Amino acid sequence: MREKAALAQDAEIVILVEKSIAGDAESFGQLYDLYIDRIYRHLYYRVGNADVAEDLAAQVFLNAWRAVGRYRLTGRPFIVWLLSIAHNLLVDYYRAKRESTSIDDVIIPSSDADDPVSLAEKSFASAVMRQAIRKLKRDQQVVVVMRYIDGMEYPEIAAVLSKSEGAVRVILHRALVALRGIMGKDVEGLL
Repeated sequence: MREKAALAQDAEIVILVEKSIAGDAESFGQLYDLYIDRIYRHLYYRVGNADVAEDLAAQVFLNAWRAVGRYRLTGRPFIVWLLSIAHNLLVDYYRAKRESTSIDDVIIPSSDADDPVSLAEKSFASAVMRQAIRKLKRDQQVVVVMRYIDGMEYPEIAAVLSKSEGAVRVILHRALVALRGIMGKDVEGLL
């Protein structure tokens, strides 16, 4: 049942993409509505600043709108293309700032049912994890964020980074080994 719903959603997205390629601004606006939160979250987790993340997210969609006429439906999800644009903007952003990629404070959504003690524990755990991730190499940070924060699959990450799926798996494995060394425990359960 869930698979049929996913296929129906994919078909709707393909229709929206096709209309956007043809220049339909309203369809592109619907794609924006579908993906803005995911793009913003990805950018925010990488830059740690809400204003910068908002500006970069706006630039992602502006660049996407300018280039959507050249987009080709290849079987890769549309979000992968958007994340590729976001990744390239992040590279340009950090190149211009001459700073290393860092992952700063992140607001983690919580349910209203969480009590203050539970919220404090989650906040502390996520702060410890962010500090550990900041100690990783840049490519390891990127892959960890895409895999565990963005929930992307290996082929999607590989497509965004223009790397092979095997290379992405190796980078992630090395990142997890490094995180275990930094934190001294099983980190996959924390991510």
